[in-house]
Amino acid sequence: MGLFDMFKGSAPLDITPRRALVVSLIYCMGSDGEMDPEEVGHLVSVLGRSATREELERCLKFARATPADKFLEEAAPKLNERQRLCILLNMIDSAMADGEAERGEQELIARFQRAFGFDDAKLGPHFQALMAKNDRSVLDV
Repeated sequence: MGLFDMFKGSAPLDITPRRALVVSLIYCMGSDGEMDPEEVGHLVSVLGRSATREELERCLKFARATPADKFLEEAAPKLNERQRLCILLNMIDSAMADGEAERGEQELIARFQRAFGFDDAKLGPHFQALMAKNDRSVLDV
């Protein structure tokens, strides 16, 4: 840790699978430049029953101080395939929650997809299922 890192307040964070999910969602939610209160509430629910405001703050601070690519280098080897898929699908679902993923969200998810080792053919069926889940226009018939 360099001298100026102290000013960032970037305490090291042990990347567990659940924290990896939370940090990944923080990157995704912040890719449009803002994070809505509803998104913060969603993050707390993702942290699970033992969630604390302090734990969320640690993840937020880590995400602010750590570029996504550096996070991916550290996190990807620690996650098994099912954990990486879970994180990707949660990111896609979050990005599509308002009907359409914005350009920044799409680019970020594509970087995670590559780093996590999923090609379009493998992720495609899951993506189609999420599109069907989020297509609420079929309910207005």
